[in-house]
Amino acid sequence: MGNTLTCCVSSNASPKLGRGTGPADPDYESDVYQAAAGDAVAVAPAPATVEPAELDFGAGEGHHLQHISDREMPEDLALESNPSDHPRASTIFLSKSQTDVREKRKSNHLNHVSPGQLTKKYSSCSTIFLDDSTVSQPNLRTTIKCVTLAIYYHIKNRDANRSLDIFDERSHPLTREKVPEEYFKHDPEHKFIYRFVRTLFSAAQLTAECAIVTLVYLERLLTYAEIDICPTNWKRIVLGAILLASKVWDDQAVWNVDYCQILKDITVEDMNEMERHFLELLQFNINVPSSVYAKYYFDLRSLADDNNVNFLFAPLSKERAQNLEAISRLCEDKYKDWSRAAMRRSFSADNFIGIQRSNAILS
Repeated sequence: MGNTLTCCVSSNASPKLGRGTGPADPDYESDVYQAAAGDAVAVAPAPATVEPAELDFGAGEGHHLQHISDREMPEDLALESNPSDHPRASTIFLSKSQTDVREKRKSNHLNHVSPGQLTKKYSSCSTIFLDDSTVSQPNLRTTIKCVTLAIYYHIKNRDANRSLDIFDERSHPLTREKVPEEYFKHDPEHKFIYRFVRTLFSAAQLTAECAIVTLVYLERLLTYAEIDICPTNWKRIVLGAILLASKVWDDQAVWNVDYCQILKDITVEDMNEMERHFLELLQFNINVPSSVYAKYYFDLRSLADDNNVNFLFAPLSKERAQNLEAISRLCEDKYKDWSRAAMRRSFSADNFIGIQRSNAILS
């Protein structure tokens, strides 16, 4: 896993960006700012040194060592109510999108709007359609489109405009160019959010799984810090979430100085400071359970269905069916091996009673 608590100490490109990738797409050059940025060293706050004499392991109350899991959540925030920590809690972005989805369906019904030609393909008795996106290997383009759509609904249906100075683009601009004040009074369109995120993912060679973890960290920040994502802070919040997710998820993490080469008007000192604040607001809770990750993946698919974002479907070919069958057989063999090993460990004495298996009689 990538180092999550340290930042770059060298002006050279990280090993990941040094693999020979070209620049970002020409269509998105407007989002890649000009000028160079310097280097700096930033280290996550180290815990205070505790002398052995200061530790009291007495039997009295209040002297026990607190586990890190007890410090990850704010005291007044129940675990079950936070979707970024608990798999049974519904995601915030999906609930915020339902209002627009219901209004759109109601408007289409009242205005007798025809759904038009059906673009989604469905399986039949003779043909099976599969897409190329799975929970373990999501499709990059579609996943980024769904994640940015979730961010769009967060901004559009926000409760207020609560923010922090470290994320305010007026105090910490991402470009040296003068940004008009009107820019911060209007919600950004989905295509603009998508362009910004896709530029970062393309230049930094990030994966689709990193996009899902980015959304998890974003909602965790909004819940822990009790802030809203709005026109003045959405870029820096998204940038901080991507920065942290890439370090946690990718073995060859992108260094902070590399983002300064993508967004050329931001300094590495600003990146380091934003990362430190992001981690502190998360209370250094960067754990993403597999159940939470899977929940966000399937909720993003539900969001795609509600907003007519289609995955790329293709008929199941003979070669792909054989590959799926081989993968299933391999998983089945592994499960049998684990079952045999667990059964052998369950005996208290070896060779005391042999395992007898009887054939099942189906009537």
